[in-house]
Amino acid sequence: MKLSKQDLSLISYAALRELPEPVFWFDKAGNFFEVNDIACKVWGYSREEFLQLSIFDVNPNMNRATWNTHWQEKQRDTSTFESSHIRKDGTPFPVDVTDIFVEINGEVYSCAIIRDITARKEADRQARLSDFTIQNAGDSIFWINSEGIIKHANKNAFIKYGFSAEEFAEMNIVSLYEKEGISSFSDIWDRLKAEKQVVFEGTHLTKAGEKIQVEVSSHYIRFEMKEYACSMVRDISERKQKEAVLRNALLEIQKLKEKLEAENNYLQAEIEVQNNFGEIISHSPKFKKVLQSIERVANTSSTVLITGESGTGKELIARALHQLSPRADRPMIKVNCAALPGDLIESELFGHEKGAFTGALAKKLGKFELADGGTLFLDEIGEMPIGLQPKLLRAIQEGEIESVGGVKLIKVDVRIITATNRDLPKEIEAGNFREDLFYRINVFPIHSIPLRERKEDISILTKYFCEKLGNKLDRKITEIPQKVIDTLNSYDFPGNVRELENLIERAVIMAHEGKLSLGNWFNPKKKILKSTNYQSLETVQRNHIIEVLQHTGWRISGEQGAAKILDMRVTTLQSRMNKLNIKRSNQIL
Repeated sequence: MKLSKQDLSLISYAALRELPEPVFWFDKAGNFFEVNDIACKVWGYSREEFLQLSIFDVNPNMNRATWNTHWQEKQRDTSTFESSHIRKDGTPFPVDVTDIFVEINGEVYSCAIIRDITARKEADRQARLSDFTIQNAGDSIFWINSEGIIKHANKNAFIKYGFSAEEFAEMNIVSLYEKEGISSFSDIWDRLKAEKQVVFEGTHLTKAGEKIQVEVSSHYIRFEMKEYACSMVRDISERKQKEAVLRNALLEIQKLKEKLEAENNYLQAEIEVQNNFGEIISHSPKFKKVLQSIERVANTSSTVLITGESGTGKELIARALHQLSPRADRPMIKVNCAALPGDLIESELFGHEKGAFTGALAKKLGKFELADGGTLFLDEIGEMPIGLQPKLLRAIQEGEIESVGGVKLIKVDVRIITATNRDLPKEIEAGNFREDLFYRINVFPIHSIPLRERKEDISILTKYFCEKLGNKLDRKITEIPQKVIDTLNSYDFPGNVRELENLIERAVIMAHEGKLSLGNWFNPKKKILKSTNYQSLETVQRNHIIEVLQHTGWRISGEQGAAKILDMRVTTLQSRMNKLNIKRSNQIL
C-alpha cells in the first residue's frame, strides 16, 4: 500500500513538531510537504505557507539541476553541509543542514534537520579577526608555559627575532635575555601567578645577536586547563635612545645652571638674605639667621609657628614664607583670631550652611576653603577660644573640615602658618591653650627678633620708611642727619618696627626742605617703663573679678551678685571667667 502525502504529513508532523531543531520534509521535486513549529518560527512562515513553497524559495543558491544532482548522489545516505537560507522578510542567514533520505512504501523523501549557525559563523569570524590582529600586531607576543618554554609566538616575533616557529618551540624565554638579565623564569612565574600581571624592562637578543631594549607586559592566563604567561614585548630601543639624548641635554643644562648659580651665589645671598628678603628689610647678622630659617622651611608644607613681640613683623615673615613656597601662585588668607568674636570665628574658619544659625541667610565658604591650595595665616593664635581648638587641630591633622551646620567632610589642602606674641607654654599651664594643638603648630618655630636686639637695622629701615612714606605723603626726604640716626639708636623701641615706622611718618610730616627731623616731641632719654614692672591688663582684669567674687561670696547673679557690681551680663561674666580660668579656689595674684 502506497503511503499518501496526507498520511505521511500527519505522521511526520506528529513525530517532529516537538523537536528543538527546525525540520523540513521534501519530496523528489523539492517541494515542502511538512515542517515543524520551530522551523515556522525561525523562517517566519506559517505551516500552510511553507506547504506552498519549495526548497528553491528558501535557498537562493539552489536550482533545479543542483537539486537533482544532490538527490541522485546523496539518496539513501546521510549528509551534512553548510548552506545559506533566506527568511520570509528577505534576511539571509547561514545554516548547517543534515539531510536524511528515507524510503517509505517505495517512495524516497528528504528529511532535513536545519541549524541556524549565525552565532557560530560570527564567533569564527571574530576568532579569525583576533588571530589576524595578533599575528599582525606591532608588538611581539609570546605564549609561555610554567617552565618558560615558548609554546607559541606571533608573526611579528618571527620577523623581529629571526627565529622560526619550530626554533621558538624548543626555546626557553630566558635564552632571549642578555647574560646579566633574567637567569631564571621561576621567579617571574611565581610573581605573575600572585599579581596576574607584571610589567618590566630588559634587553633581548635576536638570532643575529642584535640587542633590543624591550618593555614586557606579561599576563597570567588559563586556557583549556593549562597555564600560560602571555607576554607582549614592545621594542623601546628608539625611545631609550631619545631618553638618553634628553638626559644628556638636561645634564648639560644643569651644569650650566650650576655654573651660573655658583658665579652669582654670593651676590644673591647678599641681596635676598641681608638686604631685602621680599618685604623684609635687614642687614642684621642676628636677623640673617631668621631669614635663613625662612629659606629652609618655605618650600615645604610644614606648619610654622612665628613668635615674637607685637610690631616685630610676624606677618611679613608669614608672607615671605608664602611667597617663597610652591604655593605662591595661590592666595595667602589671613585670619586675626584676636579680632573676631568667639561666636563667629568658627564660621569664619570653616564656613557655614544656609540656616545653620540665626542670621545665616546664605551658604558661606570659610577661610580654610578659600585658602585651598594656598596658605592660611592664623595670626594671634593664642587668642583662639579653647572650645574651638579641637576642631582646628583636626582640620590641621586630617586636612578635613566640616562647616557649621554641615553634614559632610570637606577635603582641603592648606599650608598652616601661625603667629602669636603670647607665651603658649604658660597658656597651656593656665588651661587656655591645648597642649596637643601647640605641638601640632610648633613643627618649625621661628622667633622674630625685637628691634632693640638688631639696632643695626634702624638706619636701613629709616631710609626705607623715608622713601616709602615720602612717596605716600608727597614729601621727598633728601637728607637724614646722622644725629637723627644716633638718636633713634639710643631708643629701645618697645613697639618695635611698627613704632619706628609711625615715628618716621611723623618725622616726614615735620621735615623742612627735605631734611628729616624728629622734633622736640621725641625724647628717647625719658625713662621707658618695662612692661614686666606692671601686671598685664589680663592679670589686672582677672584679679579684679576674683576680688569682686570674693566680696559676694562667689555669688554671680542676683542684685548682690558679682555681675551686677561689675555691670556685666551673667553669661558674659561666666564666659570671661572661663577664658581667664577663674575658679573658686583662685587667689589674687
